[in-house]
Amino acid sequence: MAAVRVSEYFDIPKFYYFQAKNIFTGSKNAMFNYKIIPGETLKVQIWHGMLCSEKSEIETEQEFPMEQAGFEEMIRWLEQQYDKEAQD
Repeated sequence: MAAVRVSEYFDIPKFYYFQAKNIFTGSKNAMFNYKIIPGETLKVQIWHGMLCSEKSEIETEQEFPMEQAGFEEMIRWLEQQYDKEAQD
């Protein structure tokens, strides 16, 4: 049985990973990079290029409620950001 993915585009762990205060970083097509930082909220940062977030300019940042519904909203927002770029 295949695992259920939380995103159509990204290999992001399920919500409980972030409830445990784990940070997650990923990329798509080697240029669209994102970092999810859990705390009081779920903060998502997006940047482009081959460098890590600490050595790059964060181009977009958004926060979502630290709850399952906020997590799902965050996934939709991240996918929309990627879709916008794919259309350009």
